[in-house]
Amino acid sequence: MARSQPPLWCSQAQEPAMVGQESPRPSPWHLGRARWPSPLRAGLLWGCRAWARVCWSKPDPVLSFLPQLFNYVADCLLDFMESKNLQHKKLPLGFTFSFPCKQTKLEEGALLAWTKHFKVRGVQGTDVVSSLRKALQKHKDIDVDVLAMVNDTVGTMMTCGYDDPHCEVGLIIGTGTNACYMEEMRHIDLVEGDEGRMCINTEWGAFGDDGALDDLRTEFDRELDLGSLNPGKQLFEKMISSLYLGELVRLILLKMTKEGLLFNGKVSTALLTKDKIEMKHVCAMEKYKEGLSNTKEILTELNLFPSEEDCIAVQHVCTIVSFRSANLCAAALAAILTRLRENKKVLRYPKRLHKVVRRLVPNCDVRFLLSQSGSAKGAAMVTAVAYRLAAQRKQIDAVLAPFLLSLDTLREVKNKMRAELEYGLKRETQASATVKMLPTYVCGTPDGTESGKFLALDLGGTNFRVLLVKIRSGRRRSVQMYNKIFAIPLEIMQGTGEELFDHIVQCIADFLEYMGIKGARLPLGFTFSFPCRQASIDKGTLVGWTKGFKATDCEGEDVVDMLREAIRRRNFDLDIVAVVNDTVGTMMTCGYEDPNCEIGLIAGTGSNVCYMEDMKNIEIVEGNEGKMCINTEWGGFGDNGCIDNIRTKYDIQVDEGSLNAGKQRYEKMTSGMYLGEIVRQILIDLTKQGLLFRGQISESLRKRGIFETKFLSQIESDRLALLQVRRILQQLGLDSTCEDSIIVKEVCGAVSRRAAQLCGAGLAAIVEKKRENRGVEHLQITVGVDGTLYKLHPHFSRVLQETVRELAPQCDVTFMLSEDGSGKGAALITAVAKRLHNIGRK
Repeated sequence: MARSQPPLWCSQAQEPAMVGQESPRPSPWHLGRARWPSPLRAGLLWGCRAWARVCWSKPDPVLSFLPQLFNYVADCLLDFMESKNLQHKKLPLGFTFSFPCKQTKLEEGALLAWTKHFKVRGVQGTDVVSSLRKALQKHKDIDVDVLAMVNDTVGTMMTCGYDDPHCEVGLIIGTGTNACYMEEMRHIDLVEGDEGRMCINTEWGAFGDDGALDDLRTEFDRELDLGSLNPGKQLFEKMISSLYLGELVRLILLKMTKEGLLFNGKVSTALLTKDKIEMKHVCAMEKYKEGLSNTKEILTELNLFPSEEDCIAVQHVCTIVSFRSANLCAAALAAILTRLRENKKVLRYPKRLHKVVRRLVPNCDVRFLLSQSGSAKGAAMVTAVAYRLAAQRKQIDAVLAPFLLSLDTLREVKNKMRAELEYGLKRETQASATVKMLPTYVCGTPDGTESGKFLALDLGGTNFRVLLVKIRSGRRRSVQMYNKIFAIPLEIMQGTGEELFDHIVQCIADFLEYMGIKGARLPLGFTFSFPCRQASIDKGTLVGWTKGFKATDCEGEDVVDMLREAIRRRNFDLDIVAVVNDTVGTMMTCGYEDPNCEIGLIAGTGSNVCYMEDMKNIEIVEGNEGKMCINTEWGGFGDNGCIDNIRTKYDIQVDEGSLNAGKQRYEKMTSGMYLGEIVRQILIDLTKQGLLFRGQISESLRKRGIFETKFLSQIESDRLALLQVRRILQQLGLDSTCEDSIIVKEVCGAVSRRAAQLCGAGLAAIVEKKRENRGVEHLQITVGVDGTLYKLHPHFSRVLQETVRELAPQCDVTFMLSEDGSGKGAALITAVAKRLHNIGRK
């Protein structure tokens, strides 16, 4: 019959638990010769299966100082390693620590409370692994890496689980009692993740500390508890474990003697002595054939003179105490088995169960397996798993290491950016500079006096917008906008220049008719979000298409002239005042609200910055008075190889597969158009190494562009559970596990963080230049920002701002989100240009 319920194993000091055994003299729970107290053990692993255990003679459990305990453990480990000739060998180590701990990692655990008569001061609440490591560091001959800390219960489960994969429950019935089991991750609210399972150490010895067992506790249980080191604690354990059962028997015998029911009412000094009856005595008195003779011998040693009836009665007391222990343990075990059954949604089990468990859980099939040296061997098993995971962790860390930029590296990027800014402004170096520093002929920011109606065009992607913008000045100044969106078909984007601009003009005509202002000659600002070299504010020569546009006969041509020609072909007139970049529009929009805004930043599909530069520093433009906005076009930073030291093989792969290989290298490391593709290349590499998706590269993962940057923003959301991350990956055709989801989230975080830091390093160069231009020790300035990456990614803006603060500590930078910078900004630039033009004519 197929097994539908996982087997259970248990661990005792030396002999297996026998629950509900039928015999002439019932011996339902037999411990054999226990070691007192439970020895501390250190599991040392070399290879996957080899293990060793260090046991030492009984120390005083009530120690005075923290170093004594862990120094003693370290000394014993050194003795063991010397005996096995293992000095100076690098070995992974698993630490079995059989006390309640709160673990945040496999190799980290803070002691919650001592049990089993231990009361070492200064340990509770501290990380015991850290204490062990400090003690081990004092021995130069010991070179071990503590990879795992496990409870003895977990170690027992791992030991039996190595031989029987169905083993999902661990049980300790010895000096103390405890259980662990494999729980579904979706039920563990304390740990992030919804997929897979995790071992839960129940620490069930404390069951009843809230009064839940008061109706079962006897006067003897209460008397024993009051005389213990931890009154009111571990009440369930005090009714079950071998550390206490002998004392329970003594208390019962003492009362019976005082009441004249035993030993003719004569109480010996030994019977009055706490812990004089030990578990080994209880076990000996319960033995099937030798029990009565053992009982007489033990009672005689206690200076009691029992009759045969006394011996039978004492043996019966021992049986009752141990049988209750077995029943209570079975009841708690039944609760765990029931939970496992419910988790698995199994309706029937074969009827094969020990007597007590069968009564409580009649539909569970349980096998009891004896764990051989479970705590030490199990620690080795856990360490073996941790060792494998650590090796995988090293591989993942090696892949992501190039994305972790130090502060010194970021300073180097800032300094190189600053140098390229200067090259772009100088006449003799501008042609070779990777940061082109294009003059925009925008020579002022809004001062609040702008007013009137303006048309604005916005071309920067597959959608084209036409806007009517009404600007009101004075005390109630305001900006009202009306717009209509038109699609740019792919055949137009990649057709001829004449077809593209005819389509644009047709959209303008449709909008004017829609708004009822056909024939009105309004000032127009043209947001053209492609690199242009401007000779004046209304002249812009296209340097090169980006963002998928490939219209012919446009590069090297003045896009304003091409627009005017298309308007003339339609026989109507418009006053084209300015051609502007979306970055400049962003700055102008925020400058309308904050006069201190002199920098514009786009962090979205593309990446760019503009800022107001002193005319005296712009050698490529005549004149030394006033200021002019410079469109840096910093996306090309690094095209000369100056940042090759931080480019990864994944950046190179993305670049080589792009439409403009070798160009816009900085943009390809910082903008939303490329981050998802970088992530995809990393995921492919990790999959090839067998670290993701079971080593299988799916067809979807092979598709370029499948991993859009919007998925980074979703996956990195702090509010998103791993199960939801997995669903996103499944939507992309990636069949992931919970572990895969964790790794993918880490990859996304590394790529986006680097992008934000690089963007921050570039911006730090700009604000530092502004500070030096003004000749001040401390600069206060506002940066207007637009772009989906900055606005929608959960961490990009924070990391960018932190980087600017670190790299430009003398600059107090305020970041202001732009509201429709490309449309509103174009109108404001047109209004400012008109105002400055009118001032010039006066």
